[in-house]
Amino acid sequence: MNVAAGLFVPMLVFLLGKAAGAERTSGYCIGNACFTLFRDPSTFSSAQQLCRDQNSHLMTVRTSVSSDVLTVLLGNLTGSFWIGLHRLSGCPNPSEALRGFQWVTKDTESDFVNWEPDFDYSCAAARCVSVNGDENFKWRQTPCDQPAAGFLCENSFVDPCTNLPHAAEQSVRYWTPYGFEVEDVQSSTLPSGSIATLFPSKTKYICGTSKKWLRAPWNCEINEGGCEHKCAMDPSNTPICYCPQGKTVSTANRISCQAEGTDDPCAALHCQQACYEAGGRHQCGCDHGLQLAADGRTCVDFDECADERQCPEENFKCVNTPRGYTCVCESGYRLVGGACVDTDECTLAPCEHECTNSRGSYVCSCFKGYRVDEKDPHKCRLHCGEQMCPAECDPNNNFQCFCPDGYLLEERGGSSFCIDINECDSNYCDQECRNTYGGYVCSCKPGFKLVGEDQCREVDDEESSTLSIPTSPTHPDPTRRPSAVTAGGLVGIIVSTVFIIVLAVFATHVLLLRRGKKEESAAGALKE
Repeated sequence: MNVAAGLFVPMLVFLLGKAAGAERTSGYCIGNACFTLFRDPSTFSSAQQLCRDQNSHLMTVRTSVSSDVLTVLLGNLTGSFWIGLHRLSGCPNPSEALRGFQWVTKDTESDFVNWEPDFDYSCAAARCVSVNGDENFKWRQTPCDQPAAGFLCENSFVDPCTNLPHAAEQSVRYWTPYGFEVEDVQSSTLPSGSIATLFPSKTKYICGTSKKWLRAPWNCEINEGGCEHKCAMDPSNTPICYCPQGKTVSTANRISCQAEGTDDPCAALHCQQACYEAGGRHQCGCDHGLQLAADGRTCVDFDECADERQCPEENFKCVNTPRGYTCVCESGYRLVGGACVDTDECTLAPCEHECTNSRGSYVCSCFKGYRVDEKDPHKCRLHCGEQMCPAECDPNNNFQCFCPDGYLLEERGGSSFCIDINECDSNYCDQECRNTYGGYVCSCKPGFKLVGEDQCREVDDEESSTLSIPTSPTHPDPTRRPSAVTAGGLVGIIVSTVFIIVLAVFATHVLLLRRGKKEESAAGALKE
């Protein structure tokens, strides 16, 4: 039987042993509440926080019945113990039953008061309350920062279980989810998640939300199903207990481990984890979250996320964990009230220019005259895409202008423009060069291959036999030049231009001289 639905799992979070160093010594349950005693020298605020850590609060003494609980828990102890009564501000008020104080539950409802006779009504009076067995558990005003001998925490619950029915020759011991043990009870009630052990068989039961006691083994995720060693789920999804090698599960209570007999059928199987009987034969099984390997005896991790039915809610995804899985929100979504809602990333200004939110993501875009940077999609860089574009100038300083990479700033008619630089004139490429707007592309002649962005290396015989020459040669992305040309580069361009002009003038001059000599020779011949 699958009993997972019948258990109140959140209640079991209290099975934590000690509360941040505070020692539980005893407890008592009555009605729909349990009270736990902690022996720890704490101030009022630290005691209040320790109770909160246990999902509880400092004890409220609203009735004479709860006052009797103080007698049960503190009757043999000395020293003061905090209860959940304090005054937040103002002065004591003699016209009120709680005299200006309130419970830590932020209310003043109470059918019972037990103030000490010498009550201090001054505004400087202590704001917290403690009780002491030597003073008949009267409510004493106590400085909140003064350490007490301990404190009491209170937990309320619904759908309690009554005592476990049992025969006269049997006895029961109860372990509450609040960390204390209770002897056999006749009239008290117990919260969901309480575990009852029946003696002498040592059979275990757990209190479910249906107010019923469920026999072990129960759901493996809760206290190992009550098993002495380990709990596993058989193929029918029923929890079973198993024991370490050399021992077998007791047939009397189905949870305890005992020495194996010589004819134990599980011994021959050599199961890594569990061994159980099903359909008249024994077979191996595995812990919750694991599955049986192909050898039929070892256990391997089971990927629960392979089942598409896991985490079916919109925008959730399944994340496999050791022996389990967890449901988390998809990237770009966040958990709000149990649902995954879209996160508007644009509120965090992730883009340099413009941001457009989308379901589960966002897109960055750029202002006119810019384009998204290939190296970082969150940033923008200047872009022209033509031979000449207006420069981007500071509106507060017209002399501070900028050009895209591969362009030269130039002033024309009082305006600033960006002119594309022909990098091919500067012989940046080893062989062939093709200028592009804002850059250039290098290529190589047949028999050579491009190395890096601008170098050509001769192809050897082995490479040429495997090299495929495309009909339309492809080129790498243009090599970008800085937006501002360096002084050395500018001088090189000027010197090259002057040299070309001088060479042209010299060639023209030589040509004219040769033509003049020919004309003189022709004229002399005619005279003769």
